[in-house]
Amino acid sequence: MGIQLYGFWRSNAAFRVRVALALKQLPFEEIEVDLLAGHQFDADYAEVNAERVVPTLVYNGHRVFQSLAIMEYLDEIHPSPRLMPDSAEDRAYARAMALVSVADAHPLVVPRVRKHLAETFGADANAIEAWCRHWAEEGLATYERMLVKRPAAPFALGASLSVADICIAGQKIIADLHRLDIEAFPNVAALMKRCFELPAFAQAHPFEQAGYPR
Repeated sequence: MGIQLYGFWRSNAAFRVRVALALKQLPFEEIEVDLLAGHQFDADYAEVNAERVVPTLVYNGHRVFQSLAIMEYLDEIHPSPRLMPDSAEDRAYARAMALVSVADAHPLVVPRVRKHLAETFGADANAIEAWCRHWAEEGLATYERMLVKRPAAPFALGASLSVADICIAGQKIIADLHRLDIEAFPNVAALMKRCFELPAFAQAHPFEQAGYPR
């Protein structure tokens, strides 16, 4: 059986996995779970993913969710090209960079958080957009500080792409969705430019997906 990926055009986490699959040249079938319509809460999808989030990768009967876990899983079963560095120190640094987006910046702007802000605190569309822009900028600013201390040459950990670059590129997705100017973060902008010049990144962008409302 081939690889199946439950995802959604707008999902930042699904973007990360699409990039990883493309870099490893692994074909896959993407199955849409419309997050904006709430289909992640449908009973049949709850059987696929107990957390009711995307993405979920299905391969050889195994289901893996959480984008960083999926990328590390792919690295173990299809190790070329490697997305995790060789040394323990660099692997820890790559994970730390990845988690700035995966665990800190991105989770604060996902649909369930935006819905909770509206339903529990009465936040209107403008307040929710301001919230999202704030946390998106916080993520970009953190990456900028990290790249000043350890400049990308040409990628976050040197000559080879890693999960760090994929997750930093994901912050561009958030910036694009919320119309943020990434030029205020020059080191991040330069790295993102190098990444999105590669087809694996450019073709995985949400705006290039079939479900994107044209």
